[in-house]
Amino acid sequence: MRQESGLTAWQLTMLALGTVIGGSFFLGSAVAIRSAGPAVIGAFLLGGALVYIILFALSEMTVADAAPGSFRTFAERAFGPGTGFTVGWVYWTGLVLAMSSEATAVSIFIKSWLPALSIPLTGAAIIAGVTLLNLLGADRLSRLESGLAALKLLAIVGFIALGAALVAGLVPGAQAVGAGSLATEPLLPAGVGGLAGSMLIVVFTYAGFEIIGLAASEARDPHRTVPKAIGMTVAGLVGLYVLALTALLPLVPTGTLTTEVSPLVAALAARQLAWAGNVMNAVLVSAILSTMLAAMFGLGRMMRSLAEEGHAPAWLKDAGDVPYRGILFSGAGMLAGLALGFVLPEQVYLFLVSAGGFSLLMAYVVILATHYKFRRTHGCPPKGNCQLPGYPYTSWLGLAGCVAIIASMPLIPGQGAGLAAGLGLLAFFAAAYLVKRRVASRAPGTEAGGQDLLLRLQLELAEDFALDGKRDRRPDIEGEKEKGPQK
Repeated sequence: MRQESGLTAWQLTMLALGTVIGGSFFLGSAVAIRSAGPAVIGAFLLGGALVYIILFALSEMTVADAAPGSFRTFAERAFGPGTGFTVGWVYWTGLVLAMSSEATAVSIFIKSWLPALSIPLTGAAIIAGVTLLNLLGADRLSRLESGLAALKLLAIVGFIALGAALVAGLVPGAQAVGAGSLATEPLLPAGVGGLAGSMLIVVFTYAGFEIIGLAASEARDPHRTVPKAIGMTVAGLVGLYVLALTALLPLVPTGTLTTEVSPLVAALAARQLAWAGNVMNAVLVSAILSTMLAAMFGLGRMMRSLAEEGHAPAWLKDAGDVPYRGILFSGAGMLAGLALGFVLPEQVYLFLVSAGGFSLLMAYVVILATHYKFRRTHGCPPKGNCQLPGYPYTSWLGLAGCVAIIASMPLIPGQGAGLAAGLGLLAFFAAAYLVKRRVASRAPGTEAGGQDLLLRLQLELAEDFALDGKRDRRPDIEGEKEKGPQK
């Protein structure tokens, strides 16, 4: 473990905030606010409680062993290599698809300012830039990420202050808003179903906090810095989100919000503060870029972890601190995802991208299930105190919450495809692991090592038939060929 160098608790916190606070809050939260109405504050508090449980469960395992690969590695140790393979690839694929859609969103915003730019070329340039910046290493990237994250935090704090001033009538030339829209709006305009429907989007606005676990192996004294960073991250996220929504709700009716405009921008525009809305749009672009930078950090390290365990091609292994090959491979994956948005029909692309949200929720289910088994097997971490209060009840509550959100996806318009896509990814990678294991266990000798996968499978089938025909005549010899010497 690094003692003299490495990421500090503050750097880890800013890296996590940089990953989490992005387009999902600045833009996508409009769906949750419109669905739940003023009760969306309760939804964000519930989401924060779920994040608290998941992060501190991850913290306990990370404090015990800051392993590269984080929750994927822990899941493999607890449930076997099949789980590690499937979870790692589902998470990587889902996040790659989600980040390619973020690149498209940034390109659309930039094109509104510079109409002559091409959206595909702009998106490709953004992905290339994010990839190259990640090659600089964790320390330099964390400094850049800290600056971008600070910009986002200042923007949210500025919105909170401006919203409070509008409500109190402290803005020159503007009438006091007071209760504003809250005076006439019901607490639950769409009933309990609207509140339940908002939870999926709310959890997405928190998504990305698991980057702390992936970065733990590069932290300075992880036994102290990781728990501290988690506490700061949870407090910062919940506090900023709840205060921002409290300032927003009196300014604009929730039923008027759409995903075409950031709810923060819409609230300021409703109070004739267009200049502030333009500033917020610029912050939105930097927020999405910051999210992509931090996500690429985690993707590169996830890919290196998969390669080191033999779950990805050996040429993706990296011996140094920076997983150059994993980063470049993830950048290529994002470019492929970006291309899908312009090659495939729109409904097919949305079907693929919606799997990103499902993959994150599945990662959280795996973290909680792995931690539950970890505590039953090992007790508290060998170094440091237990981090998760209320175990095992909090573990059960967290698991039930994640499963309930996943199960509610078909009830929300547009999210049924996400559930189907996510389950499809799970099935695909589970099948891929079974094929990989069979080929690895029955692969021909070194003379056939260069043959392609299809030919290997054909040779195995032929060998199976041949062995079946000979087994009765030469049981001892064939038994030794198949199973090795018997005791």
